[in-house]
Amino acid sequence: MTENSQAYNSVWQLRGDSWCRLEEAADRLSRPTTTGKLKEKYVGICRDLLGTLTPLEPYWAYPGTPQFAKLQRLFAAGNYDRFSQLVSRINRALTTESYRTGDAEHSGADEHDMFPTDPRALEQQPATKKEQLYFEVLVVEAMSEAQERALRKEVRSWRRPDDEYVYELVVVASGDEAMIAARLNVNLQAVVIRRRFSHQSTRDLSALDEFVDRKVSDELADHLSPDERAQILATSLAELRPEVDLYLMTEIEVEDIAGRLGQHFRRVFHAREGFLELHLSILHGVAARYRTPFFSALKEYSHRPTGVFHALPISQGKSIVNSHWIKDMVSFYGLDVFMAETSATCGGLDSLLEPTGPLRDAQELAAETYGSRHTYFVTNGTSTANKIVTQSLVAPGDIVLLDRNCHQSHHYGMMLAGAHVVYLEAYPLTSYSMYGAVPLTEIKSKLLALRRAGKLDRVKMISLTNCTFDGIVYDVERVMEECLAIKPDLVFLWDEAWFAFARFHPVYRNRTAMTAARRLRERLQDKEYGRDYEAELSAADGAEPSDDELMARRLRPDPAKARVRVYATQSTHKTLTALRQGSMIHVFDQDFEQKVAEAFHEAYMAHTSTSPNYQILASLDLGRRQVALEGVELVQRQIENAMQLRDAIDNHPLLSRYVSCLRTSDLIPGDYRESHIAQPLRSGLRNMMTAWDHDEFVLDPSRITLSIGRTGYDGDEFKREQLMDRHGVQINKTSRNTVLFMTNIGTTRSSVAFLVEVLVKIARELEERTSEMGLGERARFEQRVHRLTAKTTHMPDFSGFHAAFRDLRGTEPTSEGDVRSAFYLSYTDSNCEYLTTDEVLTKLDAGIDVVSATFVTPYPPGFPVLVPGQVFSREILAFITNLDTPEIHGYKPEFGYRVYTEKAIEGLTAPSSNGHRPSEQEPFAVS
Repeated sequence: MTENSQAYNSVWQLRGDSWCRLEEAADRLSRPTTTGKLKEKYVGICRDLLGTLTPLEPYWAYPGTPQFAKLQRLFAAGNYDRFSQLVSRINRALTTESYRTGDAEHSGADEHDMFPTDPRALEQQPATKKEQLYFEVLVVEAMSEAQERALRKEVRSWRRPDDEYVYELVVVASGDEAMIAARLNVNLQAVVIRRRFSHQSTRDLSALDEFVDRKVSDELADHLSPDERAQILATSLAELRPEVDLYLMTEIEVEDIAGRLGQHFRRVFHAREGFLELHLSILHGVAARYRTPFFSALKEYSHRPTGVFHALPISQGKSIVNSHWIKDMVSFYGLDVFMAETSATCGGLDSLLEPTGPLRDAQELAAETYGSRHTYFVTNGTSTANKIVTQSLVAPGDIVLLDRNCHQSHHYGMMLAGAHVVYLEAYPLTSYSMYGAVPLTEIKSKLLALRRAGKLDRVKMISLTNCTFDGIVYDVERVMEECLAIKPDLVFLWDEAWFAFARFHPVYRNRTAMTAARRLRERLQDKEYGRDYEAELSAADGAEPSDDELMARRLRPDPAKARVRVYATQSTHKTLTALRQGSMIHVFDQDFEQKVAEAFHEAYMAHTSTSPNYQILASLDLGRRQVALEGVELVQRQIENAMQLRDAIDNHPLLSRYVSCLRTSDLIPGDYRESHIAQPLRSGLRNMMTAWDHDEFVLDPSRITLSIGRTGYDGDEFKREQLMDRHGVQINKTSRNTVLFMTNIGTTRSSVAFLVEVLVKIARELEERTSEMGLGERARFEQRVHRLTAKTTHMPDFSGFHAAFRDLRGTEPTSEGDVRSAFYLSYTDSNCEYLTTDEVLTKLDAGIDVVSATFVTPYPPGFPVLVPGQVFSREILAFITNLDTPEIHGYKPEFGYRVYTEKAIEGLTAPSSNGHRPSEQEPFAVS
């Protein structure tokens, strides 16, 4: 490709921009006034751009190989007028997507195609006017141009006016090109593999080198039978694009091949008989993913006349349309929202608490799309989803390992379940007053300590946040693998509130909980893995490795003992399409039916409303449809927009003086980056894949953490005063000297451009203001900048639970604490008092423990720095003071911190009549 391609991180945007630039250059070239050296200049530009597009275009159906070849012939012949006209027509069709009508030959010719659809027109679109939805099908077979033309003509002849879908073909001759097409072309919804394809392309693919899967090319060697090669290619395509339907066409022994290879394909057809049936199967396969059982049922219900004699006056808008005062609700929301309101669980609808109809079907489709064994819809957010999972798995007295910096819902869930919590420490990022993620060494050390103390049997679950708010992503599979080597039945809860989109990108996918669980389960079932594990045991001669040895090496679980028990909670509404509070629980638990199903149902009933919002449920159903059909495209666009935002900020001469985008190496220390690649995505997809395959932690490139210390504003000021109040830019996360921008599947290039414009405006005003500062004001500004950039804030570790709330039995002390006992002790008001910061420090100086009676959570950073039962430390108080944030939950400025009185603590630690302290009894005395 040309040098221009180096600025891009995904091909779709490179391709789109290249066509736009080609149209501009072709237009200039075709003008009569363009002569001499100017003409030579535009001839050169067009030649370079055609060179960029030539290796890309074979993998898209539009404009297609014949039309692109015609374009090249016109250019080579010097027919610049017709060349310009054809480029303009093609680019118009690509920009407005008018080619998606399936009429490839005439797309872009109509002047009405110049503008995309007005979103407001969707409201008035007649129900009778149904647009045929467009997609593309990849055919893998070596064929001549004449055969390819005949095949396209044949496929088009099968179209019917009442078909819901229309598709065009992309034809490649080799396995490596099939993988390239699947990676590049987001329009693909099906792949048809024929017997006659080569393992390696005869084309020069050097321009696409980072998209070529050499491993697949090597595996598809010519000595293999056609069936073996078809199976290898199908497996590789399924791993890359699991949502795409795969079909096999063969000429011989179709019945035998269907029996042997059927699990890899949706259908197997005989090549001489199955063309029309294949066509219908392709349409049916897409229709199956397009189906939205609950949304369709709700839509049908909304059109039925009903008489409501039980609840919801707002049902079908009856309390609104007859009102004199609130009719503006209808004009704002639209009538359909109220027509669909009901509290009924029959008449074609379903009950969220006991789904047997369309809701059950919708959840089963979601499980298939997200790769889980079970999926459950939640209508009041992932906070509730976390509590449901925790309560269904954890009984009072069970030990849970928990990331200290996780969302507060986990802390409250532990309290409700009666868990004894071992808090895990994430690595600190003191320069930015943030924490990263929990290293595997921290997790293993805690598990091994519990094993030494004889408490491993009580350890039930570990809960971690993947990915963190700041975008740090775990190697999920490795964490689970090594933990199961120590505790074979450990249950994993991965909070993926901000990571629901990751399933739909081939690189991200392997670091999601559901994909990692499936891969780990397959590995443990693999006979070769079992033989290797037995060989390792034999080589060890029965010698038990020391804890130091276990800490130093990568552990592998015993396939005979390990159980894969994984849960993921996702805020669908945060990163995918769903109404606010729409979330999902995904389950991949081998023991779910035998051990958890009943408890899960009870926990679900306990936390779920008996009057769920049906619009939220319908939006979850629709959001699932969207990602099943276009998730790959949307997520690629999201990432590219993020990278363009990074480049626009870091390459701007003014902005780069005041702000900078933190790199992977800024947020993840080198000890956790085996690849040692500082910016994986910015150095190409292959480097990103290397880092994501090997590093303990990686950075989600769709999160842009902006260092703003050089502006003199702290994070909260920059967010409120500059971004939100003045310019309407909404963000959520800040730290002492950073703000976090997140792109999502709804982010557009225009919104990225707007943000850059706002940042440049802020920088210009700052530049002007600093240039006019007097000596005193300049000194104060520089002092503030120094405080935000050079001065670091100590990041305190978890100070520990007071002994009154710890189980001190065992061969050695361990750190778990009974959060519920500590929480409910405060319900007796006489057990508590308020102390100011100075009063707490005075007691600490006197050697008196001060114990928190509440959760204390500063915003930012938004995680509890104190939990009930935790002892205060000077470091924690200094951390809270240095944050300088006005919002601290659990702290009252006029009173101070709510803590337990010395008398209350003494009452817990004094020996009882049987000679034991309450913390040595089972169950604990405090409840």
